[in-house]
Amino acid sequence: MTSLDRSHPVAVVAIGGNSLIKDKHHQEVRYQWDAARETCFHIANMIEKGWTVVVTHGNGPQVGFILRRNEIASSEVHTTPLDAIVADTQGSIGYMLQQSLNNEFVRRGLQRHAFTIVTQVLVDKNDSAFKDPTKPIGSFMDETTAMQMKQAEGWDVVEDAGRGWRRVVASPHPVQVVEQDAITAAVQQGWIVIAGGGGGIPVVQTPQGLEGVAAVIDKDRLSALLAAAIKADLFVISTAVEKVCLHYGKPNQQDLTHITAEQARQYMNEGHFAPGSMKPKMEAVLQFLDEGGKRAIITNPENLERALLGETGTVIEGH
Repeated sequence: MTSLDRSHPVAVVAIGGNSLIKDKHHQEVRYQWDAARETCFHIANMIEKGWTVVVTHGNGPQVGFILRRNEIASSEVHTTPLDAIVADTQGSIGYMLQQSLNNEFVRRGLQRHAFTIVTQVLVDKNDSAFKDPTKPIGSFMDETTAMQMKQAEGWDVVEDAGRGWRRVVASPHPVQVVEQDAITAAVQQGWIVIAGGGGGIPVVQTPQGLEGVAAVIDKDRLSALLAAAIKADLFVISTAVEKVCLHYGKPNQQDLTHITAEQARQYMNEGHFAPGSMKPKMEAVLQFLDEGGKRAIITNPENLERALLGETGTVIEGH
């Protein structure tokens, strides 16, 4: 394909779980394909306007499905470690996204091409998250089963609000994208790259080299790190809402359309953004802006093009 220089703007677009699974009644793979095609239609619109895009994505539901299959089939076949499961989902979701994007490019006559890079992410083996695992994964268990798995497999398990017991793993901070140079080189050539799926495969440095660990990296935090590392012009978090709001769901709800990093930090410190929901997304945006990024957008997939034109979404400007 024709080489592109960095006069073409570069964006990292982080798509959430709703981009592949719309609701709990439509989780089968055929519905994930439908959702992937719809999301990629909107990303292709952005690319058609001249953007070079790196797509990152979540994988929470898909990892849960594989863990459940492990449990059901454990008497017949070996189980799969968590780092390999993240790699599996990077491949399968990447396949859906790259095929959907490439079909869109052919349909539109665009001389662009998308491909997936299986992405490892270095974390610090001394990260405090490993001493206090908090990220629940897999299905609920009764206490007896949970204690058996703790004894047999060394799992960390917790009781979850009266609903049963669950395995928890660490959620360490990403330090470096191992394949960063390859992603950067691809972007400089104008390729559309799908990378960092599920927050990346967490690996630690050992005397023998890199080694995978049972952990989950926050997808948006990793996306911010990657966006800053490749000096992206724009960081987009595609999520379930059109705009970020203050007093969300209350009579005095207030949409945020265009704010500064300082305002975003103030609103976050005032407790406007819920943990486990909008707060980690805003933290990721501020991470990108603090590391030299200029502009970020939070919106839903169907409003991506309008948000780029400043017609909707929440724009957060850097320093």
